Amino acid sequence: MKIKVSNTNTPTWRNITVKSELPAKLKKLEELSKNLWWVWNSEAKTLFHDLDRDLWRSTGENPVLMLQKMSYERFDEIVNDKEMMARIESVYKNFKAYMKVPMRKDIPSVSYFSMEYGLCSALKIYSGGLGILAGDYIKEASDRCVDMTAVGFLYRHGYFTQTLSLDGQQIANYEAQNFNQLPIDPVLDENGKQMILEVPYPGRTIFANIWRVNVGRMKLYLLDTDIDMNSEWDRSITHQLYGGDWENRIKQEYLLGIGGVLMLKKLGIKNEIYHCNEGHAALLNLQRLVDYVQEDGLSFNEALEVVRASSLYTVHTPVPAGHDYFDEGLFGKYMGEFPAKLGISWADLMNMGRENPDSEERFSMSVFALNTCQEANGVSWLHGEVSKKMFQGVWKGYAPEESHVGYVTNGVHMPTWAASEWKEFYSNEFGADFTERQEDEKTWAPILKTPDQEVWNMRMRMKNKFINFVKRDFSETWLKNQGDPTRIMSIVDKINPNALLIGFARRFATYKRAHLLFSDLDRLEKIVNNPQFPVQFIYAGKAHPADGAGKDLIRRIVEISKMPQFLGKIIFLENYDMTVSKRLITGVDIWLNTPTRPLEASGTSGEKAEMNGVLNFSVLDGWWYEGYREGAGWALTAQRTYQDQGQQDKLDAATIYSMLENEIIPLYFAKNSRGYSPEWIQYVKRSIATIAPHYTMSRMMRDYIDRFYTKEADRSKKLKANNFALAKEIVAWKENVVEKWDGVHEVDVQLSESLKHSTNDGAPIEATIKLDTAGLGKDLGVELVVYRDEDGQQKFHRVIPFEVVAEEGNVLTYHMKQNTKESGVFRFGFRVFPWNENLPHRQDFAYIKWL
Repeated sequence: MKIKVSNTNTPTWRNITVKSELPAKLKKLEELSKNLWWVWNSEAKTLFHDLDRDLWRSTGENPVLMLQKMSYERFDEIVNDKEMMARIESVYKNFKAYMKVPMRKDIPSVSYFSMEYGLCSALKIYSGGLGILAGDYIKEASDRCVDMTAVGFLYRHGYFTQTLSLDGQQIANYEAQNFNQLPIDPVLDENGKQMILEVPYPGRTIFANIWRVNVGRMKLYLLDTDIDMNSEWDRSITHQLYGGDWENRIKQEYLLGIGGVLMLKKLGIKNEIYHCNEGHAALLNLQRLVDYVQEDGLSFNEALEVVRASSLYTVHTPVPAGHDYFDEGLFGKYMGEFPAKLGISWADLMNMGRENPDSEERFSMSVFALNTCQEANGVSWLHGEVSKKMFQGVWKGYAPEESHVGYVTNGVHMPTWAASEWKEFYSNEFGADFTERQEDEKTWAPILKTPDQEVWNMRMRMKNKFINFVKRDFSETWLKNQGDPTRIMSIVDKINPNALLIGFARRFATYKRAHLLFSDLDRLEKIVNNPQFPVQFIYAGKAHPADGAGKDLIRRIVEISKMPQFLGKIIFLENYDMTVSKRLITGVDIWLNTPTRPLEASGTSGEKAEMNGVLNFSVLDGWWYEGYREGAGWALTAQRTYQDQGQQDKLDAATIYSMLENEIIPLYFAKNSRGYSPEWIQYVKRSIATIAPHYTMSRMMRDYIDRFYTKEADRSKKLKANNFALAKEIVAWKENVVEKWDGVHEVDVQLSESLKHSTNDGAPIEATIKLDTAGLGKDLGVELVVYRDEDGQQKFHRVIPFEVVAEEGNVLTYHMKQNTKESGVFRFGFRVFPWNENLPHRQDFAYIKWL
């Protein structure tokens, strides 16, 4: 027998985390590190930073990992440092006082579902604006003592880490997170073992670990399928945020919605309102429907009435293409068992996700959300109007102007995004309790009387802090990835605190139009190379790995930044994350935003800049459409001159150059003998005083409570009372209307002469309609719907209601008389609709018959 040179099988590796054991006197640090309160409490964050500055940076500002890596020698030094121990005690005392305040009972409790949460750079469960907003929202829930529970995923790889090749190509690196090193805790069962959720998928059960993130006073629960109990096929469900194919996406959305509701039940958490942050989580209402049918014995229609009354859908996407749609075959593969559970047909379920029922359309998660949520909202006033038009087809017969779809303009969590230096400054100027009054313009008004020099000193302090951050954190990366040390050091040396710094950082989607600034390189070269008025542009952002156009845009900007005339004048900072973002939005002078109108649903980076005395220069879109104040920033017009987007881009680029050359740059450099521009400081002051208060997360939270949560919770309680008596009554009424609807028809229509002719000299309009109500009687309303011709387009104008003036059996006579002094070209129609005072709005039961 021949002896082989080697014989070995594949090794089986097992992970173990060995960490330093904290001395008893430092156990309070461990508790602090496991609650993300430290993220927005400057004293706590500075404390962790000062424990070991180099280790804090090298661990990505992760206090859990930092404490695990800290040496015993350093622990001993801290214990023997009386000043440091006093600081630890002080921060811990403040933390416990914060945690001691109970949740409010005068506002509804909320379950909040989102695919991503941006809480801190160390916890990679976010990709961009949607996640940052969700993270800010639950932080504010903690600050405002809102009884909110959040649901999401713990991603093994999260979103990618970005590096750039020598030629500017984006490289996406997916780095696995070690959950033992994160500021999270496993949820334990009664036996002290990690709680595992069983989620029934077709033909199998998928298991998920349950983790908890302590976000101040509130809890975020995360599901994680990357465990041995699952197959390789299913372990990957929570591997990547927005990763994989459409089948993985539906598995994720199944887990988030259906699994999320099952998790809350397992945890014993029952809340009044269910808030769906984007359509990804819409299936939460499918599981809730099943629960009401199977556990409470309600019919499907009764369950739907109850579920709708306590559900809110927030849409963040302004175009239909941005929503999730699933082919019927794929949707059926995962949802095929649900109709039987609900007592409905497969067609019934599919139609809940189709704008046009009984069509061949794919299943839309957004349409399903609209059909199972009483209320829906966009994320700015303009986006609300866009959403009304986008969803018009769901409630045919109603104009977008009549839609119940509302809006809450996004805000930002000021304690997170205002630099610690600014928070201290505001505290001195506005009072130590200013965060409790941050929504009120009066709170911020004292900034108008603050000496100009003090404001300028703050701005320069933040610019220098940003520049030092770039030099410290990016020099090494640039040397590693970009080659030519001489050129790299030249870039670093050219970053100038005396220059006008303009920042542009966001997701590199094509509609964001990062390319506008580079439309005319000759003109740009003159702007950045004027020795009297130095200007530098700082870019950052990631493109989705599948977005070739976005990646090409990054490559082009990096290519331009390496041209001799732009070296050190156009700078691209790679791996844009929350840490880079905060340094940028606090350190530049101007925040530039150039989206294609009206594709910016809201945008929040500019709001963060506002909290730090950074001025906005943006298209009038999203939040800036509402936020812009003359003399407190700059705006590109909201009006479109060209239908051709290429021509519009050229015009907008020329406008940007012109405004920079003729307004912004001269204003910044109109400096006095003290080295600053007094008028520029007035812009900064007006911006802080008149814009910042209106775009805080505190204001946004109040808007959700006032506009949606309270209203829905009140109605939901009424529907559920006395064994769902009112819900059952409404359903019985709706079913009666549906049964008799086809029998409703007009008997006679009499119009005044003023309505019969094409011209009208201002005489009153009058109409009498006899309607066979098929036994529905006064449950039917009649109205005149008027559209007006405006520049060749028919625009909704008004609705004039009829009154019932006679009743003969099933035949009711409706009458309308209206004085009119309006001139123009109009068209009108008569609309019949079912009416019930217990409905929340007309789109709740959108039956319409035109006469």
